Amino acid sequence: MCTKEDYLRILEEEENRKLLESKDIINKFKSIDVIKDYTSIKFEYISSIGLVAMYPNIVKLLNHNIKQDKEGLVSCNLLNKYFKRDMFENGILKSDHYIIMAHPYFRRNYNEKANFSPDFIKLFFGLHDLKIDTYIAIDFNRVRIDLDGGYYMERDRWFGSPFNYNIEKIPDGVVKLKPPEIDKEDGEIIINMLFSDVYSLDIMWYTTKDNIKVFQAEEFKNSNITINIKGIDYYPVRYIHAEYDISNGYFRHFDGAIELYTKEEYELRKDENFNYKTSGKELIKPNSIKLFKMNGEIDIKIWIDFTSHFFSKDPLIIEYFSGEYPKYVVDALKEITKKQ
Repeated sequence: MCTKEDYLRILEEEENRKLLESKDIINKFKSIDVIKDYTSIKFEYISSIGLVAMYPNIVKLLNHNIKQDKEGLVSCNLLNKYFKRDMFENGILKSDHYIIMAHPYFRRNYNEKANFSPDFIKLFFGLHDLKIDTYIAIDFNRVRIDLDGGYYMERDRWFGSPFNYNIEKIPDGVVKLKPPEIDKEDGEIIINMLFSDVYSLDIMWYTTKDNIKVFQAEEFKNSNITINIKGIDYYPVRYIHAEYDISNGYFRHFDGAIELYTKEEYELRKDENFNYKTSGKELIKPNSIKLFKMNGEIDIKIWIDFTSHFFSKDPLIIEYFSGEYPKYVVDALKEITKKQ
């Protein structure tokens, strides 16, 4: 029987072997004029990604034309000038000498060594609509250099979401969705598996004086899901913001981010709603890392698809849009109920 220790040892041996086998690729990359004097670039083989070169802002060293806007995002039109889109479905952009990748927070569990959470990246980079300007957060500190290597691919089970297209008829207010509780010894474990450690999904709609319907959603994970940044543990919360133009019948703006809550902020907020965040005794304003945005004439279906996939593996967003859980969750809950 292969233990966890055996698996990790085998994985490490494979990574060391791949690095040795890739000596020529690494040396060729080191010879690129704009980086050949940077001797502290590190190289790592990651089984779910490939051969990676790591250095602070290495993307900007390799291409000075890649500029960020004030929110840290890069225009997809700009990226299209310098990189090929043929492998976009994997969250990567290819040049003649290296591959750049989408931000690590698009990866599973926000882990920089994990694969991307399908299918949001595929949808985002596959969007071709001249009426929409798109922007994305990229991994500035790492590039992939094995251009002809294999690609690690996964797919989630994901389901279409019927929805009331009359956005203007949605009443203003807050909604809080939480996974069901199972009165069983291992019920919490089962629910955490089915709902990917989601604690709750908070939604708010409100209408502005200039006839704009604003949507916000925050997804809270259980307290075991954290991100460590410079020695501090944060609680990651996926966040969506969108503005629907009632007069014209489309979303004019749509963006997504990861909000980083401290432990105190997380405990104050998780059982409350958006109203508490803005008007409670303790004003909560977590740090936020913008991951994408769209401006223009955004169709309601595009907004639904991208929102659903951004909240990857969260049945609560499907419940909100369709009124019921995905079939695999319903079937699993029925089986559990039978055994009680």
